[in-house]
Amino acid sequence: MDREAQIMRGRGAFRVQAWTDAFEALAAAEAERPLDTADLELLAEAADMLGRSDDAVVLLRRAYTAHAEAGSVGRALRCAYWLCKLLAWGGEFAHSGAWLARAKRLALAEPDCPEYAYVGLLEAELHFRAGEFAQMLKVAHRLPDGRDGTDPDLVASTTMTRGLALVNNGDITAGLAELDDAMVAVAEGTVSARCTGMIYCAVIGACQDLQELRRAKEWSEALAKWCAAQPDFTGVYRGLCRVHRATLLQLGGAWPDAVREARLACTQLTAGYGEGAAGGAFYELAELHRLRGEYADSERAYLDTLNHGWDAQPGLALLWLARGRKDKATAAIRRVLAETTEPLRRARLLPAAVEIMLANVTDGPGEAAAVADELQGIAGDHGAAALRAMAGQAAGAVRLAEGAAQEALPPLREAGRLWRELEVPYEAARVRVLVGLACRALDDEGSAALELDAARQLFEQLGAGPDLARVQRLTGTAPSLLSPRELEVVELISLGSSNHAIATKLFLSEKTVARHVSNIFGKLGVTSRTAAAAYAFAHGIVERDTTA
Repeated sequence: MDREAQIMRGRGAFRVQAWTDAFEALAAAEAERPLDTADLELLAEAADMLGRSDDAVVLLRRAYTAHAEAGSVGRALRCAYWLCKLLAWGGEFAHSGAWLARAKRLALAEPDCPEYAYVGLLEAELHFRAGEFAQMLKVAHRLPDGRDGTDPDLVASTTMTRGLALVNNGDITAGLAELDDAMVAVAEGTVSARCTGMIYCAVIGACQDLQELRRAKEWSEALAKWCAAQPDFTGVYRGLCRVHRATLLQLGGAWPDAVREARLACTQLTAGYGEGAAGGAFYELAELHRLRGEYADSERAYLDTLNHGWDAQPGLALLWLARGRKDKATAAIRRVLAETTEPLRRARLLPAAVEIMLANVTDGPGEAAAVADELQGIAGDHGAAALRAMAGQAAGAVRLAEGAAQEALPPLREAGRLWRELEVPYEAARVRVLVGLACRALDDEGSAALELDAARQLFEQLGAGPDLARVQRLTGTAPSLLSPRELEVVELISLGSSNHAIATKLFLSEKTVARHVSNIFGKLGVTSRTAAAAYAFAHGIVERDTTA
């Protein structure tokens, strides 16, 4: 095929978002003779969509230089925008900053061009990354509306940035309206593919942070259809989309699908560019492993989260709690709460803090009660249904711990209703356990049995091993691989007792204890006392609050 035919083939493939065909055809033409600048930009975008970020960076540099030399300032600034974002995703922040400085100098040559706003978008993003939200909002307000321009990407990106700035400065209603407006442009198909991926990821992420689960699910379903229509899309934003999708699948109860998406996201975001977001993918994977009782896998994924620069809390503290390390979990959640001041970010931590503090009660649930009250206040201020469900669940758990079972039931029933409406089955099941315990405390054993059995069925369907084991233990239906004597031995193992101490405690010989320990290892499929204790905690054989 001659060069012109390759170019025509590449342009046609680009129009239908067949990224592999577009890249191969245009790259073949480029190999014969350098492409003109417009086709070079098409090749760069195809490379970006395919996750070939190194190629995209080289191509965007060339396109920027060509436009700048030709005096096409606006088109050069557009190239600089995507180049800076790619470099930042690759963790090359100094390099990205240098290109931003170069773009600013070029923009001075034509300060009235509409694309000057691309420089403002990059400055706003720098403030966002630094947590300087007031400065971000000032920059966003200075950005031109751009609706009379001819660059749909610029208009949609400006609207998205203004929405994020408003949300992060507490104007949730106005911010969400701007984000919805940006999504309308995406839905209309007027923006480029890479801009579409960016806006989807930013808006869904913001909705999740705000606990706007209905909105997040709606846009996530639209994103899934868009991604399915272009299977070649494997770039950075595809990885980010997978992280958000994994979160929503986990909330919706599709845990095997969520694990698959999280693993794919980890692979995509660690393949070069995207390292800056890879920690979020590993955190989602760690959470799924924790909920399924796969504690060793969970711990490894939390470590990967930390290694990629993300905080692994509150999930890691909850893992430590599940493994009986209550003091460690309490210290961690207190530390991260002390470091976090923004209300919605605290709201993400507070439910875990209540759970951990109630498990480590020594002098009443006072600290947990204060945390639950704070969560109630945040939910009242922001009003999202998920926040109200979290607050009701926390308040009910505290009332139950205080011995006020009757007072616990109204907030728990409201929380259960909200979780069911939001289609979050795991949290709905956890609330049913609390309702069952409240009914039991009020001597209504019939209702307690119904609530606990409903929770058991949900945990079984989800594959929530630790929660299932707890319910089985509460209802006296827990199957045990171990004999009564072996149960006594493994409980003492979980307390850190030596064979000699166990023998003394149970009036057995050390030889008999050694035989019991060997049998326990064989039945549980473990090779150490630590692993046996971890298994016992994870599967409800031993109550986790038996360990100091």
